Amino acid sequence: MAKLLYSATASLDGYIAGPDGDMSWLTEHLTGGNPTAGRLLANVGAILAGNRTFGGDDPNRGTDSEGAFGGQYHGPVFVLTHRPPAEPPADVTFVGDLHSAVAQASAAAGEKYVNILGADVAKQCLRAGLLDEILIFFAPVLLGGGVPMFDDPGGERVRLAPIPGETEHWYRVVR
Repeated sequence: MAKLLYSATASLDGYIAGPDGDMSWLTEHLTGGNPTAGRLLANVGAILAGNRTFGGDDPNRGTDSEGAFGGQYHGPVFVLTHRPPAEPPADVTFVGDLHSAVAQASAAAGEKYVNILGADVAKQCLRAGLLDEILIFFAPVLLGGGVPMFDDPGGERVRLAPIPGETEHWYRVVR
């Protein structure tokens, strides 16, 4: 059964995108190999993204590295939205309900991860008790504002447990 994993790169002050969803700050931090990112990519069976994330800024736009995981991901993509485009891309499924989106992405992922992209979808999955793991890569920069990795005013405290053997910030959601 697939696990739901929220992965993101954040600034040290906790933002995954700058003001207005700007991702240009990330370009300089995507150089070199990262063993954890490599293992993650090899184990992603599907992506579940929010509509803002899917249609938002890409730090590699217009290059060979455009797309998820620097253009290295080639697999099923599901977008959670109430406003699908009139002419959706052939390789993307647009879904209007969280539970249906998770079910479809999980079926497509099989035994691999459903990688969640986007803070809002991650928050929805966490609130619904569907999120299994969180992996955050930190970039050595302070953005001072933008899209926080988690923004849930009034939300409940969530306990996390480190994933054994990982050096990055990779945690299991404790239920």
